[in-house]
Amino acid sequence: MKTHLLRRGGILAAVVASVVLAGSIPASAAAGDGSAYGVKVDVKLLGADAVKAGPLAAANTAGPTSNSLAQANLTGILTAGVINTEAKRDDNSGAVSAKASTADVGVPLLKAALGNVGAKAIEAKCDATQQGVVGSSTFASANLGSLGNVPVTPAANTTLAVGLGPVNVATIILNEQIKNPDGSLTVNALHVKLLGAALTPLGSGDVIVSSATCGPAGLPMPLASGAGMWIAFGLLGAIAIPVGTRLVRNRRIA
Repeated sequence: MKTHLLRRGGILAAVVASVVLAGSIPASAAAGDGSAYGVKVDVKLLGADAVKAGPLAAANTAGPTSNSLAQANLTGILTAGVINTEAKRDDNSGAVSAKASTADVGVPLLKAALGNVGAKAIEAKCDATQQGVVGSSTFASANLGSLGNVPVTPAANTTLAVGLGPVNVATIILNEQIKNPDGSLTVNALHVKLLGAALTPLGSGDVIVSSATCGPAGLPMPLASGAGMWIAFGLLGAIAIPVGTRLVRNRRIA
């Protein structure tokens, strides 16, 4: 009887140990990552120096996980009020979330072609879970001058042409969603692409307002780390203690 119980106790302990060790094997993919920023500008206007700025108020799951900026003013190109960003990862579930919100946006860069262009607030966000990665953009009181008002939640990759006379000088993309080769998703709430048309005030380059990138989601917390380790040890103890007690009792009876 003693030998039988000892063997059974050894088998149960070995099963639990194998589960713990399995959890300690390195994951086949790195944990999820996320990032966000409020404004990024890289343009070359006709007859002017190149203007590069940003990413402003950048946040990342590796830190800083949140950021803010009181205002941004790129003369003749873009104005913005408060920018708030955050990028977070839940190590227990592997989920990733990121968002960027930019207030009081003005785009004087497009005034010659469209008139006054601006928005009370522009936000991009994304979320990555084990089920996949999703993203969205939200516009508050936004208008594109002669192109009209912007829906609160425009469809993904809504694309509008900007003309100056007979020439297309720029493209505006609302709720731009880019699926990256590594499985992550980038959401640019507002992306202005200058097409480099000759002999126009507009040149070439890009203006992005509110951008968030997520995922793919990381693996949930492995059993052999953090709380998972204590759960495994608790399970091992719950099995080992009753078995040990029965062995002691048998020895006394013998």
